[in-house]
Amino acid sequence: MPDQQKVDELKRRLTPYGVWTGAQQWTDLGRAREVAAEVESLGYGAIWVGVSSLPFEVHEALLAGTTDLLVVTGIVSIWDNPAAEVAERHRELNATYGDRFVLGLGNSHAQRVGEQTYVKPYSRTVAYLDELDAAGTVPEEGRLLAALRPRMLDLAGNRTAGAHPYLMPPEHTAHARTALGAGPLLAAEQKVVLETDPARARAIARQRLSMYLGLPNYTGALQDYGLEPEDFEGEGSDRWVDLGAAWGDEDAVRGRLQAHHDAGADHVLVQVLTEDSSSGLPLAEWRTLASTLQLRARCS
Repeated sequence: MPDQQKVDELKRRLTPYGVWTGAQQWTDLGRAREVAAEVESLGYGAIWVGVSSLPFEVHEALLAGTTDLLVVTGIVSIWDNPAAEVAERHRELNATYGDRFVLGLGNSHAQRVGEQTYVKPYSRTVAYLDELDAAGTVPEEGRLLAALRPRMLDLAGNRTAGAHPYLMPPEHTAHARTALGAGPLLAAEQKVVLETDPARARAIARQRLSMYLGLPNYTGALQDYGLEPEDFEGEGSDRWVDLGAAWGDEDAVRGRLQAHHDAGADHVLVQVLTEDSSSGLPLAEWRTLASTLQLRARCS
């Protein structure tokens, strides 16, 4: 079982908010250091990098540009990244950058891994955690597990610092907190679009959300929160888009983010969607949100 004092310390270091980015958004590693430094100065506690793979070059650049900010993988796929190599790289980065690199692990999706490979994902996750334990360099408090359903949430609470659900509404955050109990860390991802025009906001959100329509791990779980199979047909219904992304003025977006905290999240990782979210970084939007959320800016 994780050491609760160390889990509590991780909660404190993450702070209430972080930002989620795709690895492909950090195309210039030199620029990445500069942007990471500003993200830290704005008061965010972490940068999460999606679909993270060895050798974690982007993550090292982000760590090199900052002093206190945590850098979290969101996720390292257990199918594509050998545990022993991940453990060694984790050790190297934390030795160099002061224990600021956190592993977010996940079992991905059969549609992305391949049906023949994606066999018994729960059992494979348990085995992967065993392999990390055997390596001896990734403590339970230094890793998190992408988890949606009760069985995986239980594993997250017992074998890692906690869970980081993705693409789920605040109602799921409440259910996840109940399943985890009070101790484990719960980090909830939330997509946001800073746009008040409904048609424009939904069009921006739909660009990103369309990639999840064929992933039953998500669509199946979301049917517990008011969606129906027809909501996932074609480009997806407006109801699906509105559940997947918070949009509107600053008060509306802040309200959705706060709803995750009210439901039991310790940390909310904010994924800003723009018209070209596949490349570039939404630095202007991060600045706006830092002010909206009244983050405590850090002195440089």
